[in-house]
Amino acid sequence: MNSTFGIRHIVQFILFVALQILLFDNLVLFSTGFCFIYIAFLLFLPININRLVLLLLGFIVGFTVDIFYDTMGIHAAASVLLAFLRPHILNLLTPRDGYESSDSANLHIMGWNWFLTYASILIVIHHAAVFFLEIISFEWYTLVKILLSTLFTGVVVVILQLLFFSAKRVKR
Repeated sequence: MNSTFGIRHIVQFILFVALQILLFDNLVLFSTGFCFIYIAFLLFLPININRLVLLLLGFIVGFTVDIFYDTMGIHAAASVLLAFLRPHILNLLTPRDGYESSDSANLHIMGWNWFLTYASILIVIHHAAVFFLEIISFEWYTLVKILLSTLFTGVVVVILQLLFFSAKRVKR
């Protein structure tokens, strides 16, 4: 890992957590759809990142949100679950030619279908963990919250990819 890698991801961490705490905490659709933008930090990490580092980053980002939301570890648990399952989802979605060492989970590099599938699966899992840990029971309303929150977060993640990430396409 070079220093620009570290600095870029530290800035992303600070930006996504700050956006979550300062903006998206108060932005709710129909009192049901929540946007957990901080998970974009985990989604946008390089594909070949060390699994232990990924789990640690998942805990740190989730715990940081828990501190400000006073949610007693719900976001940390859901983020660690996302970080744990991310390599398995990436293995399921491996392109025919495989991943290159320089690949990242980027809409412009991997394509729309790949990125939407990858992000949707992980966002649904994260949101299901957050909402089911929050109520510790099954309610139909929780499924509506998961669906609307997944759509809200997914749209914001795609907008972030389109606005802030390079459109350079890698030849495969």
